[in-house]
Amino acid sequence: MKVYRLGILGLGMIGRVHAYAASSLPFYYDLPFGVRLAGIYNRTYEKAQKAVEAMGFEFAARTPEELIERDDIDAISICLPNHQHEKYAVMALEAGKHLYCEKPLATSYEAALRIQEAADKSGKVAQMVFNNRHFPAVMRAKQLVDEGRLGRLLSFQVVYNHASNIDPKKTATWRFSREYSGTGTLADMGSHAVDLLYFLAGPIERLNATLQTAFPQRPDGKGGMADVRVDDAVYMLAQLKNGAVGTIVASKLATGTNDELDIRLYGEKGALRFNADYPGILEFYDNTDPDGPYGGSKGFKAIESVQRYERPGGVMPAPKLAIGWLRAHVHSMYTFFNCVHTGAAPSPSIADGVYNQYVLDMAAKSAETGAWVTL
Repeated sequence: MKVYRLGILGLGMIGRVHAYAASSLPFYYDLPFGVRLAGIYNRTYEKAQKAVEAMGFEFAARTPEELIERDDIDAISICLPNHQHEKYAVMALEAGKHLYCEKPLATSYEAALRIQEAADKSGKVAQMVFNNRHFPAVMRAKQLVDEGRLGRLLSFQVVYNHASNIDPKKTATWRFSREYSGTGTLADMGSHAVDLLYFLAGPIERLNATLQTAFPQRPDGKGGMADVRVDDAVYMLAQLKNGAVGTIVASKLATGTNDELDIRLYGEKGALRFNADYPGILEFYDNTDPDGPYGGSKGFKAIESVQRYERPGGVMPAPKLAIGWLRAHVHSMYTFFNCVHTGAAPSPSIADGVYNQYVLDMAAKSAETGAWVTL
């Protein structure tokens, strides 16, 4: 059986998620291939060494270059701060590695295009990690949209809420730096909101965005204060190329929320609602259902998607058991390595990441000028 050797760059929270997803694949899927945690790089070498002992990596690398240049590495997972994505994505592709890249793809549209160019030249599988596409409920929503069950789309609402920035005493990490992150919540959470809308409803025609920075200064972790030049929240009014009009909101100022991603699509023939706080259920309204006394058959139907993945998924756990956030990451990792093994085109692709970055850049431009922008 072919075994693919994975190297991971970065061992923050998302790096640990990628390591978990890759190592757990044989428990969830009956696979014709294997995946091995080969190498790990982290800015703190001691942390990488600990991961060798604790997580089953074979070796720790002192630099990203050391990991990428090894002949025994088949694929690279990038879990580094945003400003490092371009450099190491291009380096990995030019070294003949398959690429699995966290969002956002880069810190600018121009940088994203350079990654796309390297991916096209390499002939390797290059996939984005928009993990929310990989909930069964979202995949079922995509089926219903593609089947025309919503008819012509009229309007939409996408909201992605956190409460992580409401404390003015929170330290200004790299995510609060324009140099390192590109933009703040727009890149971190807005990228997910935009991709989910794009995946289910199509591309954006034009938008008008407003960025909010609630606390222009935060503690720098060294006893002083740092200027914050990125956003805590983004609010967009957008029109899709299919004519539908709606709103996209991503906020880290939503007191009382945890990781609330909610999308609603309203069409002539039906409607869809999905909320990641209730990830096992997709709500579908069929406007062709008959009306009658006491409501007839009208109403939203709760489709119990839970963990009903197609084979080779569904091996563990049982399909009816509640699904969690990590499970979508595991399926995202599976789709990547299945494409590596079969040569199929990945989804979401690097091209999807490029488009996503283009939307983020145009939203930032709109916020700066206060005007509508056409994409």
